[in-house]
Amino acid sequence: MRNIEENLDVEVRKIHTTGDRLVNVSLDEIGGKGLFVKDIEEQLLEGDIDIAVHSLKDMPADLHEGLYLSAFVKRDDPRDMLFTNGSYTLYSLPKDSDLGTSSLRRKYQVKSVRPDVNIVNIRGNVTTRLDKIGKSVDGVILAAAGIKRLGLRAGVPLDIRTIIPAPGQGVIALETRKDDKDIINFTKNLDHGATRLCVETERAFLKTLGADCNFPVAAHALLEHADIILHGMLGDMNRPYLMVRKTVRGKDTSIGSILAEELVEELERN
Repeated sequence: MRNIEENLDVEVRKIHTTGDRLVNVSLDEIGGKGLFVKDIEEQLLEGDIDIAVHSLKDMPADLHEGLYLSAFVKRDDPRDMLFTNGSYTLYSLPKDSDLGTSSLRRKYQVKSVRPDVNIVNIRGNVTTRLDKIGKSVDGVILAAAGIKRLGLRAGVPLDIRTIIPAPGQGVIALETRKDDKDIINFTKNLDHGATRLCVETERAFLKTLGADCNFPVAAHALLEHADIILHGMLGDMNRPYLMVRKTVRGKDTSIGSILAEELVEELERN
């Protein structure tokens, strides 16, 4: 085994993905969040890079068979935030406000508590979306973790019991080639055990549904003593904005699959 740490020579490569370039089309129309990782994974498989750094919520449930998520960095704030030109909460927004988001997950959950709000599809980087406030929209919803990493002003946090985050939200994941044992062992130093347990539960939920961002789904797991508590949501694509949500408690990641199956059954009964 080569000693990676003693001979460490790091080159950081910035890769512009298809998802970054196609900012004028909603993600559900162009193939989902996998477009943010596909180009990076291709370079990883070809050996052009050794470690891919992803926002975990952008990753589909199924990985290429030659790749492995070797580390999950300790989770940052998983919540969404509301940004307006005032200090409005989701409940105090004026009637018929225009709220910007391209996320189906957010659309369904916002409509469940504020059916009067108009949802406006917007994409682009964080500053582009924030600049639209007061111009084309009255407010936007963004992930708290991304705002914090960019050092921008915080918005109004949305309670997880109201707007459940995307699976993996707030987590940075390191992806490696499955057969590169040296790199895997090296990156494991950054793996956070509690975060791994939670996100593997969330991704089990996602995988059971066979979904990525093309579907309105949400899942967030947290640890309470020896238990995993999992909040989940599933929306019906054929009946906007019909959705079901539920919270379960268990001892291992299998509760992700169990909750997914229960929500599918409940949605079929409605």
